[in-house]
Amino acid sequence: MTRTELTIAGLGGQGSILAGMMLGKAAVAYDGKFATHTQAYSSELRGGFAAAWVIIADEPVEYPRVIHPDILVAQAQDSIDRFASSLKPGGILIMDTDMISNIPESVNGVFRIPATSIARNEVNEPVTANIVMLGALCKCTDLVSRIALEAAIQEMVPKGKTEKNMDAFRLGYERVKGA
Repeated sequence: MTRTELTIAGLGGQGSILAGMMLGKAAVAYDGKFATHTQAYSSELRGGFAAAWVIIADEPVEYPRVIHPDILVAQAQDSIDRFASSLKPGGILIMDTDMISNIPESVNGVFRIPATSIARNEVNEPVTANIVMLGALCKCTDLVSRIALEAAIQEMVPKGKTEKNMDAFRLGYERVKGA
């Protein structure tokens, strides 16, 4: 059985929880896999802690809690500070280099993407940094297919925002570097 555990974390307003929901949707609705999604966030509307935990598996998920993720998608330094120590040995870190300056030496499989800069300066929609990160995740792993993730994004973004979000996804897919 294949089971992959993932943490997507950032600050409130960065869309980490939405990214987790999109990933789960892609796995279940479009790739025919099983998935769970849990989330937590602080009481601040913007700038507080926000995280999503996703498990994607070939069989039903009986225990939905992520304790030692295989993958950490970090959108802020706080995400690294909170979750890098829980990453499994040999796990993958995908990080927004615009928002993170320090990573622990114990983390080896690091993929880097300037998601915030891409979203602001190239897509001209700062709120699409989470979608840039999903593009990077898709390129770096075989967790879900590109077709499935693109379909989930198109289904879940607000009307009139599909093209910008698909541009963000494509740029994340093309520009991620590392490991």
